[in-house]
Amino acid sequence: MSERLRRQQFALTRHLRDPNRYPPPPGIEERRLRVYRELLFGSIEGLLAGGFPVVRATLGEADWRALVRRFYAAHRCATPLFPLVGGEFVDFLQRPRGRVRGAPWLAELAHYEWAEAALLSCDDAAPAHRADGDLLDGVPLLAPWAWPLAYRWPVHEIGPALRPRRAPAAPTLLLVHRDRDGDVRFARLTPLSYRLLAAVRAQPRSGADHLRALAVEAGAPAESWFAEGRAALAQWRDQGVVLGTAAEAVPPSSAIARSRP
Repeated sequence: MSERLRRQQFALTRHLRDPNRYPPPPGIEERRLRVYRELLFGSIEGLLAGGFPVVRATLGEADWRALVRRFYAAHRCATPLFPLVGGEFVDFLQRPRGRVRGAPWLAELAHYEWAEAALLSCDDAAPAHRADGDLLDGVPLLAPWAWPLAYRWPVHEIGPALRPRRAPAAPTLLLVHRDRDGDVRFARLTPLSYRLLAAVRAQPRSGADHLRALAVEAGAPAESWFAEGRAALAQWRDQGVVLGTAAEAVPPSSAIARSRP
C-alpha cells in the first residue's frame, strides 16, 4: 500500500466516524460520502438499539443518538466482531465521554442489559466436576454462565417511568444465569446469598469453609449460617447455577480451620 493511499484511507475513516470534526479527503462526491456516513452509523446504532432497548427508551431518542454518535466517533473497539460491540459500549459508558447528564445510573443499566446477551452467547465449557458431590465437604463450583452482580442502582426497575436521581442506601444484588433450557434468568439475592456466590466464584474452598468465613465477617456463630447456606447451595445446584463440586478436592485452609469455632 502506498503512503498516499494510506493517508487517504485514514482521512476517509476519520471523516466517516466524526464528520463534524474531520473534513473528507478531496475528490469524493458529497452524495457518496453521505451514503457511507448513514450506512456505517446506522449499522452501529441499529446493533446497539437491539442490544440496549431499555437504555434507548429511558434516555429518549435525541440523547440516545447523541450518545451512540460519541461512541462511534471516540471509542476504539478492541474487537472487529459485531456480537462483541455491546461489551465495548458498556466499557465506553464507564468513561467520562460516555456520561449523560441526569443519568448517573446509565453505565450500570447498560451492563444489566448486556449481561443477558453475554450469557446467551457464553460458550465456556463447564470445568470437571462431581454433579452429586457434597456441597459442604467438597468445593462447590459455580457455572460459567451464572454471575452474581451488585449494582448501586435498582437497574431492574429503571425505565422511562423511573429515572432515579439518588442511589438507594442498599445495593441491588442479582443473580443472572442461564437455565437448563438456555433461557437467561434474573433473581434477587439476599446479602448472604450474594456474598456466598461471590466467594464461591472467587476462591476454591469447601462449602463449609465459605460459610465459616462469612460467619466471621458477620460476627455470628458459624452454626447459624449453615442451614441457610446448605439450602441455598442445594437450590442453586438444582437450578444449574452450581455445577456440583470440584473433581479434585481442595483441602480446607488450616488457618481458617484454626480461627473457626
